[in-house]
Amino acid sequence: MVTPSNQVKPPQMEAIPVHLPHWRHRVYAILGLSLVCLAVMAFATTVGSVHIPFLTTVNVLLSKLSFVKITPAWPEATETIILAMRLPRVILAGLVGAALSLAGATYQGLFRNPLADPYLIGVAQGAALGAVIGFVLPLHGQEIGFGITPLLAFAGAVLSVSVVYMLARVGKTLPTTTLILAGVALGALLGSVVSYLIITSGDAAQGIIFWLMGSFSLSSWGEVRVVLPYVVAGTTITLLYGRSLNVMQLDEEQAHQLGINVEKVKLILLAAATLITAAAVSFVGTIGFVGIIIPHIVRLMWGPDHRLLLPMSVLTGAIFMVVTDLVSRTILAPAEVPVGIITAFCGVPFFLYLLRRKKMSVFF
Repeated sequence: MVTPSNQVKPPQMEAIPVHLPHWRHRVYAILGLSLVCLAVMAFATTVGSVHIPFLTTVNVLLSKLSFVKITPAWPEATETIILAMRLPRVILAGLVGAALSLAGATYQGLFRNPLADPYLIGVAQGAALGAVIGFVLPLHGQEIGFGITPLLAFAGAVLSVSVVYMLARVGKTLPTTTLILAGVALGALLGSVVSYLIITSGDAAQGIIFWLMGSFSLSSWGEVRVVLPYVVAGTTITLLYGRSLNVMQLDEEQAHQLGINVEKVKLILLAAATLITAAAVSFVGTIGFVGIIIPHIVRLMWGPDHRLLLPMSVLTGAIFMVVTDLVSRTILAPAEVPVGIITAFCGVPFFLYLLRRKKMSVFF
């Protein structure tokens, strides 16, 4: 007779790497961080060359809600500054931070690689090439509201990932190792093309470099309206697959045995993560490190369960990007520092910390 101490646990139970918190804990955590995110965004709207009291900002924002009745007690210029200039920038920063963080968490879960980021399979390089072409070509496209460069950047990002996908696909399967290698190879090729175009672009080189480093200086409601549907749709789709990502942390064969259509899940999540990343970087440039550091911070604070990790990455990424954009536009005011420089200052030390960890498996 086998004693309890000698019994062997089933492999799938032994390998499951996540602690599953109670649903109430997940709800409380998401609601709490949502309130923090709203407060940070409201505070960021008050800061600028013209100081606006926090309570005034809150009242202006609440006055635009149909179910709130507030008598205006502020100058019309204050409302214009908040609603037409600062608020779209803050919202766009939040959307971009949410998109990059969610995409990073998704890629890390799919590839089971703690150093994966949203640009791993060529999104950044494709967007950069499209943007550079937009700067070089004598086209403006202002009739669509925001110029031709974001459209070309988005098209370049999507096309780049599509090429990587076709190169990596083997029959009906998509080996993740092949996908990563194809992305690295194509990214190197596109990067060299971008470098050549910058050298030969003449007076446009300065604008190209500033775009590549990331900036929210030209944010408007038109850009928010374009980015918002992609982020909302991509986030909704990704959150539905939180449980599947948990199961896929075992390995693909065990996930398949547990009822997960691994290839279908990989295709859907890759498409969703790629689209939200492409939409984000097409307007503000290739902002680095957000997709690496935010998912890891969330794991360290709330654990690796993707049902909580994904929504918390969305909210934490939004907060982080709003704060870094606030720093970028105030640290050397009235001049602006590209936000990519600020995220690099934050991300590089954390990235080195991850590389120095002796037991990377604690994340998965």
